[in-house]
Amino acid sequence: MPISTRMYAAAAGAVTAAALLGFAIIPAFRPDRDIFADCRETAVSGGNGAIGGPFSLTDEDMRPVTESDILQKPALVYFGYSFCPDVCPTDLSRNAQAVDALEETGHDVTPVFISVDPVRDTPAVLKEFTDALHPRMIGLTGTAEQISLAAKAYKTIYRVPEAPDDMNYLVDHMTYTYLMLPSVGFAEFFASEDAADDVAKRAACFIDAAGPA
Repeated sequence: MPISTRMYAAAAGAVTAAALLGFAIIPAFRPDRDIFADCRETAVSGGNGAIGGPFSLTDEDMRPVTESDILQKPALVYFGYSFCPDVCPTDLSRNAQAVDALEETGHDVTPVFISVDPVRDTPAVLKEFTDALHPRMIGLTGTAEQISLAAKAYKTIYRVPEAPDDMNYLVDHMTYTYLMLPSVGFAEFFASEDAADDVAKRAACFIDAAGPA
């Protein structure tokens, strides 16, 4: 049964709009000297620990991992699900293109995909999905509780139907990509409308400004 793209877009948009209110109330980190001042284009400042944090999940090779295992170098982190009809594949493909562009300029960045749909996104499903998008993309899943804790740490919102009629259900979720730096933590987020070249350029600015991990 085909999934209505229009219905998905409307639902995802509602969740994103609500979540923006959450971002708006996160206090900006304003040290005496903001090393990222020339890089930032959003109102949410990184380095204050408000976004990101510990998580315990399972990678696509069925290994238990934590944020220390996954975020050892700069990363673009995205929450979504592999059965997403359009937004997730588009955003993740954009992230993959940005990672390749960053590699050309000497920046080693890991694309990370955290599923919010553990029922359907088994490690095997994630492995096939991420391998098709980028050879270095890491897919993560876990129990419903583990995913909920990770999502709360990143101030992201999603909603899985409690009793879907069939396995073609939609999952409402935010569509931000988070730039995480080893020496800083959360640095910046990118919206779906940001082009790959822009993501790469802005991410490189943050990485260069942060200096060695």
